[in-house]
Formats: sequence, structure tokens, C-alpha cells
Amino acid sequence: MGSIYLFRYYKNANQTKILPLGLCDGLFSLRCEPGPKGDKGNTGLGGVKGQKGSKGDTCGNCTKGEKGDQGAMGSPGLHGGPGAKGEKGEMGDKGYCGDSGERGGKGQKGEVGMKGEKGSKGDSGMEGKSEHSGLPGAKGDPGVKGEKGELGPPGLLGPTGPKGDTSSKRVRGPIGNKGFRVPRSVFGAALLKPFPPPNIPIKFEKVLYNDQGNYSPATGKFNCSIPGTYVFSYHVTVRVQPARISLVAQDKKQFKSRETLYGHEIDQASLLIILKLSAGDQVWLEVSKDWNRVYVSAEDDSIFTGFLLYPEETSGISP
Repeated sequence: MGSIYLFRYYKNANQTKILPLGLCDGLFSLRCEPGPKGDKGNTGLGGVKGQKGSKGDTCGNCTKGEKGDQGAMGSPGLHGGPGAKGEKGEMGDKGYCGDSGERGGKGQKGEVGMKGEKGSKGDSGMEGKSEHSGLPGAKGDPGVKGEKGELGPPGLLGPTGPKGDTSSKRVRGPIGNKGFRVPRSVFGAALLKPFPPPNIPIKFEKVLYNDQGNYSPATGKFNCSIPGTYVFSYHVTVRVQPARISLVAQDKKQFKSRETLYGHEIDQASLLIILKLSAGDQVWLEVSKDWNRVYVSAEDDSIFTGFLLYPEETSGISP
């Protein structure tokens, strides 16, 4: 009986091979010899994931390792939302007065104002023309007697009278009362520097008239030396911002005014007042804080004046 070789037919998705299995000596009695080593097979499919293992024991004699080096800087994080509102800060220092802004445009027409008071009676109109005259009316009752009329103009010069008698002796009249000199107190002064400091007398340092010396340009005060009735006035220029002006007499604000600008850079304010003063009284002008925009320049003046209207009556003397 002859020998028989056995082969194995092998096929997969990538290749087909015929591999020898061994040599057989007969049909029923096989004596096989190992064939040559085959090629390495392909990697098999992945197995099923195993279950999670139990936690290991804690190392009893282990020491903590050294701190590692700092890692590289990471990429920027997402943009955060707005933070909470902070507390209110303290009030800052008061700022300086800013420059005057540009002149604004014309405002809208205002609402109709309240109805004014009834005015005084107007003058009589011209006599009208009438085409047909009416019949004369009946005679009216006599009216109430009118007031005495004003003194008429002087009459014509009369003829020259006869010459008087010169035979009698002339008698000299009594001596009249001694005359007196009318007292005077007048001053006028102008401002030299704009925007005077507040709450102190304004110093009008440019003296226009002060013959009696009752006004002091060093203090800005008028000193009364003659008791009586006085007239005081001022005319000042106001620029950029409002001005609050007070006239002080006998250590009291006798008059206060406020000049407010409406659409103008420069405006004027004025006053005339009559006061009764005693000897030693003082009179001056002053402005309030933040309302001191009294101005003066080469083309604009601010002045303060006053004079004695009449002195106080004394025994035997009348003003």
C-alpha cells in the first residue's frame, strides 16, 4: 500500500491557502507527521469588557511623592457674566466751573399766560363824523360845583404908579436868623476786578467821586457821618452765570435780588433804594456763594453810588 499525503484547505476574507497535514501509510492506519509552521493568524475580534475590579488595599508604608512641575497654561475660560453692583462711592471734590457752552437754539413757543389785570382807561378818541345831526336835547340839571382851578398866568404889566412920598424917615427892619451850610455826603465808585469773592463786602476800588471821604475803597463800605435819609443805587454787569446781590445796611440785608441769564452771555442788573441812617451806620454790597458772576471789562462797568437826600431835622434847622 502506498503513502498518502493529507492537506487542509484554508480560506478567509483576504487569502486562500492549502496546508499539508501529514503523511499517512494506509487507508485505515494513519501515521501523520507535523507539517511546517503556518503564518501568524490575524488578530481576533475584541472580547467583551470585563467587570470593574475591587478597590485595592491602601499602601501602609508608602510616602507621598514630590509635587510635580507646573503644567502649561490652559486656554482662556469662557467670558463671565457681569459682576454684582458695587457699593456707592464717596462724593468727589467739587469741580471747577466749566466754560460757557454754545448758545442753544430757539426754544419752542411757550403756553399762553394768565389773563392780565384790567388796564387803565385809555385816552379819548377823535371826534367822529356824523352825516345827520340829531335834534338838540333838553337842558340838563346843573352839575356839582367843581374844584377850585389852578392859578392863572400873570396879567399884563400895569401903568407906572405915582412917585412915593420921601419926606418920612425910613425904618430899618429886624435882623434875620443866621444862615447855615447844607451838609453834603456823596460818593461813586466802580469795580476793577470781575467775580468778587462771596459773603464779604464788594470792593469798588475805582473812586469816581468821594470828596467827603465817607466811602472806603479799601473795605467797600460807606460810613454814615451825617444822620438823615440817603439814596443808594448800583448798576452791575452779569456774565455767563447768574448773580445774587444783596445790599447790607445796619448789619442786615435790606434788599436781595437775583439776576438770571436766559439765552444771553452778558446782562445787567440795577437797583435804587432809599434808607434812613444814623451816624455810624455802614452800607455795602455783597454776592452769595456760587452766585458771584458780577463782571467788569474794558467795555462793561459795574458801579455803586450813594448820596444824602436830606439830613435829619434838628432844633432850629430844617432841611
